[in-house]
Amino acid sequence: MQTLDFDVVIAGGGPVGMTLALALSQGGFQVALLESWAASAPAPVAADAPYDQRVFALTRASEHIFRHLGVWNQVLAQRLGVFRQIQVWENQGLVDFDSASLGEAALGYIVELGVLRAALGAALAQRQVMWFNPVQLQAYTAVTQGLSLQLDSGIKLHTRLLVGADGHDSQVRVLAGIPCARHEYGHHALVAVVKTALPHQHTARQRFLPSGPLAFLPLAESQHCSIVWSSPPAMTERLLGLSQSEFHHALEQAFETKLGPVLWSGPRAAFPLVRRHAQQYSQARIVLVGDAAHTIHPLAGQGMNLGLLDAAALAEVLLEGRQQGRDLGDPLLLRRYERWRRSDTLSMMGLMDAFRHLFGNRFPPLRGLRNLGLHLTNLTQPLKHLIMRQAMGLNGDLPRLARPSDDTPALSGIELH
Repeated sequence: MQTLDFDVVIAGGGPVGMTLALALSQGGFQVALLESWAASAPAPVAADAPYDQRVFALTRASEHIFRHLGVWNQVLAQRLGVFRQIQVWENQGLVDFDSASLGEAALGYIVELGVLRAALGAALAQRQVMWFNPVQLQAYTAVTQGLSLQLDSGIKLHTRLLVGADGHDSQVRVLAGIPCARHEYGHHALVAVVKTALPHQHTARQRFLPSGPLAFLPLAESQHCSIVWSSPPAMTERLLGLSQSEFHHALEQAFETKLGPVLWSGPRAAFPLVRRHAQQYSQARIVLVGDAAHTIHPLAGQGMNLGLLDAAALAEVLLEGRQQGRDLGDPLLLRRYERWRRSDTLSMMGLMDAFRHLFGNRFPPLRGLRNLGLHLTNLTQPLKHLIMRQAMGLNGDLPRLARPSDDTPALSGIELH
């Protein structure tokens, strides 16, 4: 059987792997994408299709990546939740972030997995990217100037670089023997889509409860939100077992009926919250991106954004390496990517864990200090601006794809009602 040859093979057909494939193909690389769980390319999402349970918060930096790659309008053409404000509170302490105070039209967006994959799939269909699905990478061996990959379909591929974008249980990471540190938070996240009596007014809301945070994230329709409710496993199990009316009542009580009664809710699902961090992001001709390299607490919804920044940074490093005539598998080239992204990821991990410990402590004097801190933060505009820019992904050493272009409007094509 003939061996097919590629510059880069990406294992993983999720948004991070698809984004990397698109960026590299636009840069002239010969790219193959391996997907293990879908038998066909993602289809467009019908306007009246039910909302996905799984949604992602996208920062403005992620928006810039998709604009540069030419897929943002495909996202806009489907269903996109926009948030201009963020409200965070615990008891009497509240902080309210408003994009208008920065002269920005939005702080970020909420997008469904299916919508994002459909937009990226449509863009990839216009590129010379070879898509293998459903397939599983079985093994690889080092050969002259690259790696030989064996797929479970019997197909063999040759590549200069293998990218693991295949999620938190990465087969690439396992085959490469890269250790991965794991920390269980002792909480589960319950997710569902709900419809409330009052419109969300393009505001993302999060309340810190003694059991864990509860977030309402605005979707495209004005009365629909995606909820993420973190709690200990026993409580999560109880919430999953409630009738719909009982669940609505519990949700209204926990959220202080901020959006009025809950009129409807979709199916509920839950998953354990686990922090993972690969000991290495790269080794000889192997590199990890997204959840294959790291997963963090979903407190601020930054997991997908970190993965997209990985994709943008790796694409930039590889494009520059090729311009310099370097081998794509050069360990020094890959270590440049690793140093760049590892520091950013560790900073975000530390910040999320610090917030989790701060708001997870039930010591009464500390609760009072937290509420005071929220109140003082709300009164300190420069601090709020700093926090907002960090949440929007506009600070730090950003890849070029994640930086705004001068001719890109802040929020083109979206009408806010």
